[in-house]
Amino acid sequence: MNCFPRDLLRFFGGFMENYSINDASGKLDRKTVERNRRIRMNGLIHELTSLVPPQHFVPSKEQLSQRDQIDQVAAYIMQLKDRVEKLRKTKELVKRKIKTKGSNTGNSAIPGSRIRVVKIREIGSSLEVVLVTGLGKNFGLHEVIIVLEEQGVEVVSISISTMDNRICHILHAQVKVSRLGVDTLTIYDRLQKLIN
Repeated sequence: MNCFPRDLLRFFGGFMENYSINDASGKLDRKTVERNRRIRMNGLIHELTSLVPPQHFVPSKEQLSQRDQIDQVAAYIMQLKDRVEKLRKTKELVKRKIKTKGSNTGNSAIPGSRIRVVKIREIGSSLEVVLVTGLGKNFGLHEVIIVLEEQGVEVVSISISTMDNRICHILHAQVKVSRLGVDTLTIYDRLQKLIN
């Protein structure tokens, strides 16, 4: 009867010792898992923010907390989404106008179909591109946007109008990195080749 409590005490003592060791190793494992998770998250956040142009971050990315960086990335994604939607609508509008004009007059008989004009005006860090073509000249507006994007210019708005037998496209764009400027001569040459 006297040895029972001692045996019981010895049993619980050993159990508690094992429990302490297991608990310590469990905490260690949890710390390792948490550390690895944080490293992975930091890597993913860095990868995500590297996809956004540096000039989008205000103030600079280095001065922002991770939470602020993520907020600004989300805002940039929404801007891109809106821009894509506007460009899609513009594209559809142009396609409808060309289709309507083409079916009404017949492209082969349009007297102004050979008209092709390219004008580029640089205003500070902004650019105005004017393209005038005959209705018989079909070119993808998206191709013009690609040319401008490749030259470091971002299209912010497009207006399209038809006059007589001509279509006038006016694109307003912003130079992505203003300190580097933009090569308007190269843009002009590439657009001339595109619409001719």
